Amino acid sequence: MKEAVHISGAPSAGPDLPELLGLVARGDHDAFAKVYDAVCGPVLGLVRSVLRDPAQSEEVAQEVLVEVWRTAPRFQSSRGSAMNWVLTLAHHRAVDRVRSAEATSAREHRAALLDRTPEFDEVTEQVESRLEREQVRRCMRTLSELQRQSVTLAYYRGLTYREVAELLSVPLGTIKTRLRDGLIRLRDCLGVNA
Repeated sequence: MKEAVHISGAPSAGPDLPELLGLVARGDHDAFAKVYDAVCGPVLGLVRSVLRDPAQSEEVAQEVLVEVWRTAPRFQSSRGSAMNWVLTLAHHRAVDRVRSAEATSAREHRAALLDRTPEFDEVTEQVESRLEREQVRRCMRTLSELQRQSVTLAYYRGLTYREVAELLSVPLGTIKTRLRDGLIRLRDCLGVNA
């Protein structure tokens, strides 16, 4: 059987990582400090290999170590080594951060596209408005020349009935009759119900 090789030279005396996690599970702060020292480097290395961003890597590594503190009672030595359990937590957290960043980026991209795309209602209104203008022009051509002049001056130029009468040198009553007859003809042509 192979002996464990210790970088520091001498084997460390005291509990190993699974025993330390058991103590952490019971709220032992000193045991957590030892777990922290043992796993902090490998956790940061793994997270940094996934994220590539040093600042985010440090943040995620901190989150992983907090998770180790909170979830230490879930560690089961029968399912694998303590280091693998911690590194699995780190890998999951790092991958979650990547997915979250990608989802945020995709959401922002879709939002930017929506900001540039006119709303459906705007397009519909433009089309309806254009069709209505064409229909009004067609119906205006069905009016007599005198009716068309009166309607154009009163409704497109905004003149009062009196001003239309003065401009055309026609009595006010005649203008009112022309306008009434012209508007009735337009209403019927446009299919508007009175």
